[in-house]
Amino acid sequence: MKMNRRRFLTISAAFAASPATAHTHSWQGWAFGAEVSLQFRGPRAQAKAALDKARQLIIQTEALFSLYDPGSALVVLNTTGQLHAPDPAFHDLMQAADLAHTVTNGLFDPTVQPLWAAQASGAAMDDANGHVGWSRVRFDANHIQLGHRQALTFNGIAQGYATDRVTDMLVALGLSETLVNIGEYRSVGGPWTIGLQDPHHGHLGHRTLTSGAIATSSPAATRVGERSHIMHPNAAPRWSTVTVEAPTATLADSLSTAMVLATRDQIEDIHKRAQTTRITVVDHDGNLTTL
Repeated sequence: MKMNRRRFLTISAAFAASPATAHTHSWQGWAFGAEVSLQFRGPRAQAKAALDKARQLIIQTEALFSLYDPGSALVVLNTTGQLHAPDPAFHDLMQAADLAHTVTNGLFDPTVQPLWAAQASGAAMDDANGHVGWSRVRFDANHIQLGHRQALTFNGIAQGYATDRVTDMLVALGLSETLVNIGEYRSVGGPWTIGLQDPHHGHLGHRTLTSGAIATSSPAATRVGERSHIMHPNAAPRWSTVTVEAPTATLADSLSTAMVLATRDQIEDIHKRAQTTRITVVDHDGNLTTL
């Protein structure tokens, strides 16, 4: 089953005033099962080169982490149970996933892919539950080894990681006012006003993003049979929407995924441990709380 991601962050306003000599450039496309967009200011000649490099980097990143491309590094890992000499970006994402798993006390766990597969095919969930456990994954810069019958999904972190990769590349090219959206948003310069949306309760306010990232997760955004697309063997979704603001989109993406499964006390603990900027949770009655 291929997931079409529905996200609930929208751009409500563009750049603040900028020099008249700088032009606003934008591009929209499709990657990681969602609409993606780039917006930045800079000279026209610089913009074309930046857009070309950004699009290529998005393609390269998706080729590593796609569950639906038979030749992706992730599919090779899931099929064979191991990956030799992984791309440095793959190793970087493994480290980011390990950090998110630690900070959330296991609520973020990329080894839930067997639950996805079982739910989509109608197979027994009890058997799939037995294959979940990040602690059984072994990895370093040279080799990745999964436990018996394990498989990974990076749907809760790869979009944020791609957002950070493209943002960092644009900054390295000398662009100082950018907004990258690859399922999650990260801004340099700005400010940008981002609207908060809930799949059941609609528009619930906005957040201003200057330099930092914002990501949101909504369990009702996509269903796999009768279940939410956010799965865990020992926890179920507790919130209608969770939005996380953090220094990087990788962190915001992974934590918003995990916090959907967390109690209020657990969210406050994760917020402190990860030193995130702000957390916004929406309960099933539409009540919004900011931490």
